[in-house]
Amino acid sequence: MLTLQNASVMRGRMLTLDDVSLSLAAGRTLAVVGESGAGKSTLIAAVLGLVKLHRGRIAWNDAPVATIRPALVMQEPRAAFNPALNLRRSVMEPLTARRLTPDPVRLARFCDGLELPRDLLDRRPDQVSIGQAQRVGILRALIAAPPLVLFDEPLSALDAVTQKHTARLIAQLQAEEGFAALIVTHDLGYAAAYADDIAVLRAGRLQEVQPAHAFIAAPQTEYGHTLRDAAFALGALEHVA
Repeated sequence: MLTLQNASVMRGRMLTLDDVSLSLAAGRTLAVVGESGAGKSTLIAAVLGLVKLHRGRIAWNDAPVATIRPALVMQEPRAAFNPALNLRRSVMEPLTARRLTPDPVRLARFCDGLELPRDLLDRRPDQVSIGQAQRVGILRALIAAPPLVLFDEPLSALDAVTQKHTARLIAQLQAEEGFAALIVTHDLGYAAAYADDIAVLRAGRLQEVQPAHAFIAAPQTEYGHTLRDAAFALGALEHVA
């Protein structure tokens, strides 16, 4: 289980993450939502150990999160890859770092599950579509079977049709693999449809945490109501409520 206990991050004289406490169990999905500047990216960086905590603690089953080598799926798919390498070499990097032997059967199963032609991995990042690049990014994140996967706006670079399709593929793979998923997103429709729980951040502070269906039915805070109502107005929740 991932736990954040009073986690705070200071940048300059400002707390960009302020006294945040959350938990995420294996096999479950927590979506963290909020406007730009809410602290979502800082939260991801803190869990990954890329920024130092000002106070508080972040752990996986009482051990440092780094010991489990969590995986990250980035917002901009092509920027996640070395442009000089073909995608196959990039996908193998997590296995190489862990000194694990590639499993051709597992790789083939993931390619099939993500609807990626096997020979697509022999191309460079600039030779595939953005949607394909994002699915290869998901493949690379999962290839070494991490217990925790972090998704930083994983659908924002994709068109609407590809967003829905990719969201379903992520959910299917999570059901098969059992990893915990921490998603930061502006897309409340995505969070409501696929997350078990929704946490709301504003200016670095946690506003509320609820099961996704409960949040959509009745946010507990005024800011939560603002986000939920805006999503309804934009039609993002028309198939969820």
